[in-house]
Amino acid sequence: MVNINESQIRDIGKVLNDVKRPLKERFRALFTLRNIGGSTSIECIGQCFADSSALLKHELAYCLGQMQDESAIDLLIKVLQDTGQEPMVRHEAAEALGAIGSIKVIPVLEKYVNDPVIEVAETCQLALDRIKWLNSKENTEKSLSKNPYNSVDPAPPMNVEDVNKLKDVLLNHESLFERYRAMFALRNLRTKESIEALALGLKQGGALFRHEIAFVLGQLQDELSVPYLIESLEDSSENEMVRHECAEALGAIATEQCFEILQKYLQDKKQVVKESCEIALDMCEYENSPEFQYANTFQIVDQLN
Repeated sequence: MVNINESQIRDIGKVLNDVKRPLKERFRALFTLRNIGGSTSIECIGQCFADSSALLKHELAYCLGQMQDESAIDLLIKVLQDTGQEPMVRHEAAEALGAIGSIKVIPVLEKYVNDPVIEVAETCQLALDRIKWLNSKENTEKSLSKNPYNSVDPAPPMNVEDVNKLKDVLLNHESLFERYRAMFALRNLRTKESIEALALGLKQGGALFRHEIAFVLGQLQDELSVPYLIESLEDSSENEMVRHECAEALGAIATEQCFEILQKYLQDKKQVVKESCEIALDMCEYENSPEFQYANTFQIVDQLN
């Protein structure tokens, strides 16, 4: 990471919090702050939760979780407790608390496992299951398949390589936590068969589960999943959380077909889908450019000088 001082971090925070700037610039600023880390970055991210964009606020919470800094816990609890926030934002705050993994948040998560918003309730249960797993005897390196991605996942992958067994758990197990574990194990296999098994999940279970399937397919960046992702994006009756994640996955895959379908939905009636297509198209440009990382600290700082 480039050497950067507090003043420069706050300048990047100004980009994030500037509602007059294009959303794609604000997203790049957010990911730069995530990569820098530290209390000043968290402070700048926290200032943005009053924004009108549910997509951006959802991403703020996601980044705080990926940073795994316990100093963000109070902020995330406040977002989870705020029933005025959109469900996808509250859900992501709960997931971020699970990603940080502190036992201190167990009482808060237990309070919200019965939240009237099903996606929030399910996420709180997943977060609780992850924290309990982290503190169990099962938590050993030998118990996990290798994660080739730099992500903190909401559930640990199973150490199973049989695609049929994993697919059965993914589609049929009663426990959402176990279904997630199978999902991440299938992702880690990165085979044609495992990707096709994951794609079946886009038509199974609740919106939370389907949205995570789309996220995982975006991580894989394999063209095999494009038709499945397009089908869900085009389904106007599908939950907007799922459609938004499908759009971003298509942006990560970044083929010509992905570019065309994202252009088509730039004017979608759902704001979160519309904005996701905008961000996804920016990702498409990045994937087809020589840039070495999506959010480049030098670029953000240079804009301000």
